[in-house]
Amino acid sequence: MLVFVLTFVVLIIFQPLLKKFFPQPPAPAQQQTQPVPAQPAAAVSVPTPSAAPAATNTVTKQASTETEIVIENDLYKVTFTNHGAQVKSWILKKFNNDAQNGPLDLVSPAAAQKFGYPLSLWTYDETLRARLNSALYVSSKEGNLSAPAQITFEYADQDLVVHKSFSFDQTYVLKVETSVTYKGAEVFAAPAWPSGFGDENTPAAYAAAGIDYHNDASTERSGYIFFTSYVARLSFKAISSGNTIKGPFEWAGTGDQYFTALFIPDDPATAAMVTLRNPLEISQKPGFSPVGASSKDTANVDILGAAVGSLRGRTTERMYVGPKELAALDAVPVPTIKNDSPDLRGVVNFGWWGILSRPLFLWLKWTYKHIVPNWGWAIVLQTLIISIALLPLRITQMKSMLKMQRVAPQIKNIQERYKKYSLKDPRKAKMQEEIAAVYKTEGVNPAGGCLPMLIQFPFLIAYYRMLGVALDLRHAHWLWITDLSAKDPWNLLPILMVVSMFAMQRMTPQAGMDAQQQKMLQWMMPLMMGFIFFNLQAGLNLYYAESNLISMAQQAIMNRTKLGREMREIIEKRARKKDK
Repeated sequence: MLVFVLTFVVLIIFQPLLKKFFPQPPAPAQQQTQPVPAQPAAAVSVPTPSAAPAATNTVTKQASTETEIVIENDLYKVTFTNHGAQVKSWILKKFNNDAQNGPLDLVSPAAAQKFGYPLSLWTYDETLRARLNSALYVSSKEGNLSAPAQITFEYADQDLVVHKSFSFDQTYVLKVETSVTYKGAEVFAAPAWPSGFGDENTPAAYAAAGIDYHNDASTERSGYIFFTSYVARLSFKAISSGNTIKGPFEWAGTGDQYFTALFIPDDPATAAMVTLRNPLEISQKPGFSPVGASSKDTANVDILGAAVGSLRGRTTERMYVGPKELAALDAVPVPTIKNDSPDLRGVVNFGWWGILSRPLFLWLKWTYKHIVPNWGWAIVLQTLIISIALLPLRITQMKSMLKMQRVAPQIKNIQERYKKYSLKDPRKAKMQEEIAAVYKTEGVNPAGGCLPMLIQFPFLIAYYRMLGVALDLRHAHWLWITDLSAKDPWNLLPILMVVSMFAMQRMTPQAGMDAQQQKMLQWMMPLMMGFIFFNLQAGLNLYYAESNLISMAQQAIMNRTKLGREMREIIEKRARKKDK
């Protein structure tokens, strides 16, 4: 109430002053027609923004026709057009497109035509944005160029001056410099990668896209990836077109499962990223047009993009456009803010178990390079070594199960004596105390049989994440499999995994388990795992199926040891008692 009263009083007091020193709008219009010739100095003292370009920007730079410029090296072939001074094609020579069975073009034609091409400029003013990306620029060079090369685009008219410069070397990194002056003032016009990537051909591929940035020793991401990294992740639904995230950024950009376009600002403190997200209807079958197709044959996906530039107007930055390849990413120096990660390694999201999956991949890559030049056989060899290393845990597990078998009759007698009491009865606590005393006397750890399985679980998750992000396994061949990062085309490995898991359940003694429960476990567990693994990567199925086969061999040997024979005798003895 006090605020409202004071505001009202201020308005009342200032009314005479406003009328005296600030005339009504019609009055200045009359004065502009008469006093201006007599008092030119007054007109100069308050210039309008539109008056400045008329005096300073008298030279125009505009091309008469559209031309293309190609920059090429051993890694890529980039095709520029002076129509908007943007990229029409960005072909990576070392990678193929799954749908088109040809060289991979990172530019998605359908999305780029609708939402913008790479290295276009993004501004908050939609009209100005359209002018910037549709003008015919004057290019410094024409034709085919070999990297290292530099190309400059310029455009100027009465109120707009634009400068764009791109420098390429022999790596996936390029230098970007842009500036836009509109009506005499520099404006925020950020270089953009607005329309996803050309390898996104299915709804799952679009769903794997995300927006990443490294800020203050952390990597924030967005995307539909179930096993996130140890750092924070932005919500996918929180991304919207035009949403600005201010720096400082060490790097920021967009990417999908295997490829990325990252901006590395020269001045992280003044950098800002605009997130872009637009809907697109695609065909469920790659290579077919969604036009005229039924709703069953099409899917609605989200196209993610990003624009990164300086809030002060002029932007100077580097860009990494290429594969999420560890060797290439580690070689890109990044200006650190707090002496954390000096390169782009954080782009590869190894997930929660990155501390394990990254070393596993480096080990696998070393095996591929120095021992066996095939990724499938490298996985086979690595799985064999891991299984042998975990053998002591299996022996510990078997010993724990044997002890559980020995005390099972005592535990069952205790449970029978307290069977008549309900769970809420205080005397049930006495039963737990007696069971704990038996375990303590016999040296039994009830969790001893599960602990080895829990230790093996991180290896399975680490392999899942490693195979999901390791670009080296994309299109890697092994026997009948053409891509270890995709599902098995003949489904032989998932079937082998289910059969081997069923055999393992039959061979492994079950400690103190009811026969009916044991049968359910023997059937339900393999079928459930087969359902989960049916569409997962062939490399992961290879790892799991081989692990089961090795475990079967280990279990067969252990069943013939003194420890194994004792467990079998106990189980058979109890089975005979039940039959009687």
